[in-house]
Amino acid sequence: MKGFDYSVEIKDSKTYEKLRPIGGSVINKLYKIEYVGVENIPSDGGFIIASNHMHALDPVFIGLGLKDRQLHFMGKKELFENPIAKSFLTKLNGFPIVRGGADSQALDYAIRVVKEGHILGIFPEGTRSKDYKPARAKSGVALIAKEAKADILPVSIYTSDDMKKHTKLTIRFGEVMPYESLGLGEDASKEQVRNCAHAVMDEIKKLWGMGHCE
Repeated sequence: MKGFDYSVEIKDSKTYEKLRPIGGSVINKLYKIEYVGVENIPSDGGFIIASNHMHALDPVFIGLGLKDRQLHFMGKKELFENPIAKSFLTKLNGFPIVRGGADSQALDYAIRVVKEGHILGIFPEGTRSKDYKPARAKSGVALIAKEAKADILPVSIYTSDDMKKHTKLTIRFGEVMPYESLGLGEDASKEQVRNCAHAVMDEIKKLWGMGHCE
């Protein structure tokens, strides 16, 4: 199978726009979703959305809350090994990354996504949570923010159930964490990068802790 071309021009997808209303209709039949804090979503410019990760459909849940903007997201390389899945995910702004290692091509692509004015979606935990609770963050989100000089918008996906059909979900968008507040300079140490990732995850946990709206 031919690999993903990280040198391609990064642009929003026409397929994404065509499928948005269809996807929204299907998802709303499967889950009861409430969006909170959508007014915090920047209307233009590149930034990072950082969220906890519970389900393979998390990029869809978040993307449907962005209304007139598109989400570009990274997924584990294994998802792109099937040619049909690869074609579908690529047309929805997805790109592969090798988990557990230094995937410089994917990281450089992610940085380009933000620098070129798009929204990058990333799950700082690196994998889905088995108990649906936010877990410990890895450094990737901070590394990308450092290199792209990017603001970060923390997001939480909350359920009091276990993602069965008709589960209630609350997608809560927090306040933007400006790049200048992240403690990341060009000479930031590994410890500062790790601290930034943990700070981002702390914000996500605070949002998650608010649970459902009354």
